[in-house]
Amino acid sequence: MGVMAIVLMLGACAKQPGLPPSTQYGSQTSSPETYNYLIGPGDQLQIFVWRNPEVSQTVTVRPDGKISTPLVEDLQASGKTSAQLAKDLEKALETYIRQPIVTVIVVAGIGPYSEQIRVIGQVGSLRNGQTTGSQGGQAGVQAIAYRRKMTLLDVMVTVGGLNEFAAGNKTKLVRMVDGEQREYEVRLDDLLNGDISANVDMLPGDILIIPESWF
Repeated sequence: MGVMAIVLMLGACAKQPGLPPSTQYGSQTSSPETYNYLIGPGDQLQIFVWRNPEVSQTVTVRPDGKISTPLVEDLQASGKTSAQLAKDLEKALETYIRQPIVTVIVVAGIGPYSEQIRVIGQVGSLRNGQTTGSQGGQAGVQAIAYRRKMTLLDVMVTVGGLNEFAAGNKTKLVRMVDGEQREYEVRLDDLLNGDISANVDMLPGDILIIPESWF
């Protein structure tokens, strides 16, 4: 789906006068205070099986959300925490290994689609000419992993700030609240110019839309 199609689809969101307290609307599994990262397709996982190095390995979560190891095939990984997946692996390995102890570490990834923060528009340069997300005034799309207590400023650091074409103070934050997509105004220009009052808490699944300035 193209950037313009995504923006038009989100344009139907109900506009709200102010951003609600983020702690009222947590992720699908927990609140921002207790959030645990959920594994998603494409994530790289290191699996350690104590005293069994031949079974320990690095795997990539397949597009269907499953992983395969030398002794365990087609185990669901997407949507689980590292601890949950480790327990599932231990149970599956009991057939082959006596009292297996498994540790799972997420090496790289952005989590399942529903938990990602998506940034659409004019980002990627910190306004210093070094673009990474969008170039020449053309909107880009970036998806990043949500982290516990993540803020709007954290997101800007991750995506490389705004580029020279951005209308930062006209940015929209789209958030799912009580099953409905709602739209809120955020002030990125003010935030990046040092106004900390413009910083807000982010939530899993949030979408930022940063339009292009026309002058």
